[in-house]
Amino acid sequence: MATDVIVPTLGESITEATLGQWLKKPGETVKADEPIASLETDKVAVEVPAPVAGVIGELVVAEGDTVSVGAVIARITEGASAPTSATPAVEDRTAVGKAEAAAPPEPAAAPADDASGDPLTLSPAVRRAVLELHVDPSKIKGTGKDGRLTKEDVLLAAKSGAAAASVPAAAAPAAIAAPASGGRKEERVKMTRLRQTVAKRLKEAQNTAAMLTTFNDVDMTAVIEARAKYKDLFEKKHGVRLGFMGFFVKAACMALKDIPGVNGSIEGDEIVYHDYCDISVAVSAPNGLVVPVIRDAETLSVAGIEKTIGDFGKRAKDGTLKMDEMKGGTFTISNGGVFGSLMSTPIINPPQSAVLGLHRIEDRPVVRDGQVVVRPMMYLALSYDHRLIDGREAVTFLVALKNAIEDPTRLLIDL
Repeated sequence: MATDVIVPTLGESITEATLGQWLKKPGETVKADEPIASLETDKVAVEVPAPVAGVIGELVVAEGDTVSVGAVIARITEGASAPTSATPAVEDRTAVGKAEAAAPPEPAAAPADDASGDPLTLSPAVRRAVLELHVDPSKIKGTGKDGRLTKEDVLLAAKSGAAAASVPAAAAPAAIAAPASGGRKEERVKMTRLRQTVAKRLKEAQNTAAMLTTFNDVDMTAVIEARAKYKDLFEKKHGVRLGFMGFFVKAACMALKDIPGVNGSIEGDEIVYHDYCDISVAVSAPNGLVVPVIRDAETLSVAGIEKTIGDFGKRAKDGTLKMDEMKGGTFTISNGGVFGSLMSTPIINPPQSAVLGLHRIEDRPVVRDGQVVVRPMMYLALSYDHRLIDGREAVTFLVALKNAIEDPTRLLIDL
């Protein structure tokens, strides 16, 4: 008896997704509720579980296809056992579709087996990285969900030289043909659904909001000293590292209470002011930046904020963030400094009216008490919707944030 595998409900207002990756192949056995496919929605990746235990039969759609909620994507034969090695597996439509593109054969390292003898399941991005960097995926420890390899795992292994590919010399040229002398190559890759949605929303923000960016700088000396003094005790007590984001989120919440317009939004001809601070924080994921929300951040301690951000970062890397965790923020903080950014003009995330950009910390000469001294400085950028927020409010917000960071005692006495 065959059971259909259908696209589950993906969340409010989301009616379709892209089939990003098959996690199981035809002929493989699966347990009930075991993930067999990964769907890319407008916000996050969603895994599709097997409704019953059995053997994967027909794959109805191929990787990269758009599917609607309720559509059949595969069929599972209940109670069947896995085919023996002498029995050919059911034809994989995804593989057939790719074969028609006349792609060059992959080296033996790409579909390498792990220690248990089961073939490694590699996403297209990971497989491409394996081929380009000449590494053996069977020698790399995966940090993704269920131990699967991520692109970051492959890049790190290649950088460390710990997973040199054991590809026969004759096979490598066939897999990666050297470009002709003086030739130029192009690669066309379809935009992921997440990237398409990000592009659409950010362009809408530019077309709708009257965006303006104002800047300030902040002396990070006090925060750096506090972090150096207490980081070991903090980690021992709370089980999480003390970073800079905890200070900035707390300072932002204080400033938002003083300047409520920065925490507001425009709905039609009305302005909505929020008496709570749901802070969206940009974290890195394999397919790009995602922006989960710290709910009621004003009620959390620095430790609570750091734990929440750490959890978001881990689950973003694993692709297990939930859609509800990406909705409803009132203000966004984006830390481009972790990538080395000196200055930027971030784009607001509708319907929010402002976004704070943090940047790298850099020693610069500044004047203190009439003397030129070197201090660790950071540029702050606040992009805001001028329809709702005046320049005076934007500058006042940044000054309040600057004062709290330069004198962290203010965070304790709410000053």
